[in-house]
Amino acid sequence: MHPNLTLPLLTAVLSLSLSSTSFAGPRDELLAQYASAAKAADPAFAGFSAVRGKALYLQTFTGGKPDTPSCTSCHGKDPRAPGQTRTGKSIEPVALSASPTRYADPAKVEKWFKRNCTEVMGRECSPREKGDWLSFMAGQ
Repeated sequence: MHPNLTLPLLTAVLSLSLSSTSFAGPRDELLAQYASAAKAADPAFAGFSAVRGKALYLQTFTGGKPDTPSCTSCHGKDPRAPGQTRTGKSIEPVALSASPTRYADPAKVEKWFKRNCTEVMGRECSPREKGDWLSFMAGQ
């Protein structure tokens, strides 16, 4: 490499890498908020679990609406595939590999957690449950 290009190129690469690590994305910020709230609720909280998130996704509940006893009622068994509401409306896949822009807007994430957790579980999801869900979906 030409010596006159080495320093500017190195500076540019270093600058880009520092700027990208300095600003967490909306999902990372959301997970950090959930982690803080989970730790406040349970001092023994040691982090989110994709395994718990998968169990939550597949679990059948009795406290919510009878026609939506689980997340899979609408989203299907495979989070990478489209789902369908009870009225027949298509739902984009919930897995990040299939819907990379999903969970990027914290207000929308909270809106859907509140609505869906209440309908399925009969209550709002805890911060740990939300973080576990997002951890599972990030790996799908």
